[in-house]
Amino acid sequence: MSSRGKASDVSGVTADGAAWLASAGPYPRGTPDAPPVLPCGVVFDVVSAPAVFGRRMLDRMWEEGPGSGPVAEFRRRILLFAAPGTAQRLPVLMEWEEWGARGARTDGVPPLLCHGAGDAVTLPAPVSADPAEPPPAARWLVAPDTRRPWLPGPEVLLWAAVRAARAAVRISIFPPADRDANVYDVSRRR
Repeated sequence: MSSRGKASDVSGVTADGAAWLASAGPYPRGTPDAPPVLPCGVVFDVVSAPAVFGRRMLDRMWEEGPGSGPVAEFRRRILLFAAPGTAQRLPVLMEWEEWGARGARTDGVPPLLCHGAGDAVTLPAPVSADPAEPPPAARWLVAPDTRRPWLPGPEVLLWAAVRAARAAVRISIFPPADRDANVYDVSRRR
């Protein structure tokens, strides 16, 4: 299955996907059935979002955009794999667009953690877990399956974050209704 396929159909990493992950560092730590810890910044960057918001971003990317690269879930956070350099560029774009933590407008975008050069992330084990066991703390939502998966850049992730925030917050130009107001049906007057 391609990493650009449906996110919910993926349970494990292919041999090519494992080779791609291993290429991130000269000494990946972990065993085939244990979560590896890999460095960011050379082969990929990772943007981490709270689980609910990260799912909304992922939905926007698949429903309205180009899809996603590999995506994992770890300790109630969504890890979106991105092109190298995204960790440095995305916060700048968000601040420039006033969507960042220091910007004037937050509109429902939680702080996104950007992992790039000098950072390392814990990933799900490349081997899928036994279905009889309790769910692992880390799992693949879209597992890497090629030696060169497509990775979104900072512009795509900014677009997904903005769309996810706008979908979560319904904005109206009308003031909220006064719940104590008397309302009369005038449509049946003669």
